[in-house]
Amino acid sequence: MKEIIKTSGAPAAVGPYSQAIKVTTGKMIFCAGQIALNPSDGTLVGEDAAAQTEQVLKNIQAILRAAGADLNNVVKTTIFLIDINDFAAVNEVYGRYFKMEMPARATVQAAGLPKNAKVEIDAIAVI
Repeated sequence: MKEIIKTSGAPAAVGPYSQAIKVTTGKMIFCAGQIALNPSDGTLVGEDAAAQTEQVLKNIQAILRAAGADLNNVVKTTIFLIDINDFAAVNEVYGRYFKMEMPARATVQAAGLPKNAKVEIDAIAVI
């Protein structure tokens, strides 16, 4: 019914959760929220929200690839921002990754994110 997705192309989970879950009946992938961690050493990448968004989306791409999908399969994302004033900068980067069939999305300001990240994004994909 479900398959745990784990790849070294994205940062390892920093808590008791999976990088993603692929539902094998119906082919849905639920990606855990990703922050801008370097997959090789776990350090936070990027000084600002735009640079962090770039790394976050690369991490999501790696997880989706490991599950047999890509960003074109994403149907829903949620973006968590420490500062809602970063909305335009994050949108600019996000728009370079999602060009044709943009997923549904929610964006919210969060009181805090792991490792003092400025951006976290989770994703749901269907294959």
